[in-house]
Amino acid sequence: MDLTLFILRLLFLGVLWVFVFIVVFALRSDLFGQRVRRLPEAAASAPFPTPAPRPAPAPVTQESAVASRLVITGGAKEGLQIDLPEEFLSIGRSSDSGLVIRDDYTSTNHARLLRSERGWIVEDLDSTNGTLLDGSRVTTPTQVPLNTPITIGTTTFELRR
Repeated sequence: MDLTLFILRLLFLGVLWVFVFIVVFALRSDLFGQRVRRLPEAAASAPFPTPAPRPAPAPVTQESAVASRLVITGGAKEGLQIDLPEEFLSIGRSSDSGLVIRDDYTSTNHARLLRSERGWIVEDLDSTNGTLLDGSRVTTPTQVPLNTPITIGTTTFELRR
């Protein structure tokens, strides 16, 4: 009887430790994200499949072509100014993003600002909570006029000269 009780106690203690490890692993992956595996050289150099054609962006205003900086007007990083790059700016929670926004409402790869010959275009990357341009949800790549608020998560920013 004593041996059976001792074995049951050990089994119960083992199950508790497995539960603790599962909880710690879940917290770790929530805080630090998933590990990214590198592709072998042969797979990394293989061409990507061609994406489906995208709908044409909204009509262009000339004033968006001169935007040279992004100014955060609301959120945790309010007042921060970023010089816009030549081609695109990725926005999200990922540390690889050009603009890192760390809040619960921002996806890892949330949105992207693209420079075209006609100005800047905002594109939502199928984020969970969406991207808002002047209060309207962005569903297709959309032209961004100067001084128009873009909201991602709890952060609001504008393109300025």
